[in-house]
Amino acid sequence: MILCLVGLLLGLFPAPAQAATLTEVTGFGSNPGNLRMFRYVPDGLPSGRPLVVALHGCTQSAADYDDETGWTKWADAWGFALVLPQQQAVNNANSCFNWFQSADLSRGQGEALSIKQMVDRTAADYGTDASRVYVTGLSAGGAMTSVMAASYPDVFRGAAVVAGLPFDCARSVSAGLACMNPGSDLSPQQWGDKVRAAYPSYSGPYPTMSVWHGSSDTTVKPMNMTELVEQWTNVQGTDAVADVSDTVQGYPHRVYRDGFGRDVVESYSITGMAHGQPVDPGSGATQCGTAGQYLPDMNICASYWIGRFWSLPALDGGGALPAPSGLVVTATTDTSVSLSWKAVGGAASYRVYRDGTQVGSPSGTSFTDTGLAAGTTYSYTVAAVDGTGAVGAASATVEATTTGTTHQCHTGNNYDQVLAGRAHQSLGHVYANGSNQYMGLYNLYETHTLEETSPGYYVVADSGCPS
Repeated sequence: MILCLVGLLLGLFPAPAQAATLTEVTGFGSNPGNLRMFRYVPDGLPSGRPLVVALHGCTQSAADYDDETGWTKWADAWGFALVLPQQQAVNNANSCFNWFQSADLSRGQGEALSIKQMVDRTAADYGTDASRVYVTGLSAGGAMTSVMAASYPDVFRGAAVVAGLPFDCARSVSAGLACMNPGSDLSPQQWGDKVRAAYPSYSGPYPTMSVWHGSSDTTVKPMNMTELVEQWTNVQGTDAVADVSDTVQGYPHRVYRDGFGRDVVESYSITGMAHGQPVDPGSGATQCGTAGQYLPDMNICASYWIGRFWSLPALDGGGALPAPSGLVVTATTDTSVSLSWKAVGGAASYRVYRDGTQVGSPSGTSFTDTGLAAGTTYSYTVAAVDGTGAVGAASATVEATTTGTTHQCHTGNNYDQVLAGRAHQSLGHVYANGSNQYMGLYNLYETHTLEETSPGYYVVADSGCPS
């Protein structure tokens, strides 16, 4: 009965006919969460392309969430594989993903592992670019998106939560209901600690996060958008004060940037929208979807703008030229990376992308990216541009790490180190950001020296720190 109530609160969805091109895949792993796997792969998709995982809401199926939200349109237009996990009634009476159960929200087990295994299977089948894997979902699927971003930050480059909840907001049905309405108000540090605790030994980058919520949502209260922004800005090492405040198609839009100026979190408040994911039916360049219950026509296509945030369209402009081959790093310095690649017949120029953002448009087959941070890893792809300006398929990704380290040292008590953003506390204990090395109790009396060996990465250096 209570699980049914969770399903009702998370939304009852219609069930249109399954798309003919949607295919079920079996034998994708041990599948401990007992989920079904569906995927949509555009005809002739080359290897080295991105992958998007899209998670449906309660009582909905994979077939209810592919065309209706626009994701299949963008898979065809931008060239990526689309995986649509599907819950089963035997696991949850209303086919909700079990985002509030410890067995399903933890790394290496349950539904979270089943979804990760679907990513692995598709990568094996189609040669997915492992550096361009993304996850999104609506309502219960949005809450499960938070789970995947927190539990598998090494798998996903970006995430988008629509009408969902922060990670680890609840570990029981009753707590889940309270998180949905009225909501749970924690500090950014407390929310961020929950994410860091999901994979304590992890020291790499976390996924970027796009958050969407209706201002009139009474099922999952809008305060959850605020809490999600606080959680993921803290994880990204920045604050919850927007660096950009503008409107997109008339709706309030906020962007939060890290210390290197990268857009790491964004939010959209859809004025007047109740519980659901906004669509904008039509054939226009930014339009998508089919309006229905919990898929309201709000004249904005969420999947389009989410894809833009992830730089999916920038990586393939629809041109016919093939992906450049032979992309290699030829040199690095403390502040630059030099690249070269093989020429593509018919190319008038090339576009070079760093971490999904265009940074150059050389006419030849080499490029040097400058103004970079020392001791930092960047990802690069290249695409050819024909004489009409159409951008072809992107190359496989290469990574380059600039030379040098910052080696800045900071001595202070544990309280001050946390306050300065060089360490974080969990359950009264303090850990260095990046390395997660243990520093003792969260107090004013225990003092340590932290060395910043690369931007945002700190190690305990009590025995001495380079000048």
